[in-house]
Amino acid sequence: MEEILASIRRIISEDDAPPAEAESAPVVSLAPVEPEDEDVLELTEAIEASAPLETHGDLDIYEPPMRATAPEPEPVAWTPPPEPAPRPAPQPVAYVAPAPVDDDPIIGAVAAAATASAFGRLEAALAMPAPGRSLDDVVRELLKPLIKTWLDDNLPRIVEAKVTEAVEKLQRGRVG
Repeated sequence: MEEILASIRRIISEDDAPPAEAESAPVVSLAPVEPEDEDVLELTEAIEASAPLETHGDLDIYEPPMRATAPEPEPVAWTPPPEPAPRPAPQPVAYVAPAPVDDDPIIGAVAAAATASAFGRLEAALAMPAPGRSLDDVVRELLKPLIKTWLDDNLPRIVEAKVTEAVEKLQRGRVG
């Protein structure tokens, strides 16, 4: 604390000195001090003797020179990335029956044509989704027969069990 007060006295005495002595005065830096309470002012910046000071009564006010600021960078306009090219729709592959190996085929020409036609329809149905149909439509068409079969097999048994359970509850309620 004594060092700080001595530094302040030295600065004041230098300010009172004639202008020739003030120009040759060294730069004074005050060391940071651990504050004992919240009202202590820390003086840590060095003030040059030639820095501009303004005097108001017996107070000297330091005004730091304006610092040049770096110019702000130009804003960059955001452009969205180009959209990817649309993927071509898959083309159905025509089923081509293998050529018979021998002269005496196992199946006749009519059966081979019917089989090829059936495979062609299956392949066309698997093109997901067909033009004019959504994927929901395709799933609904595929699940409907499966759900119907499951309901036919299980719904009567489930309904019978629930009805029996409800009847038993009603009977317990009347008895109890």
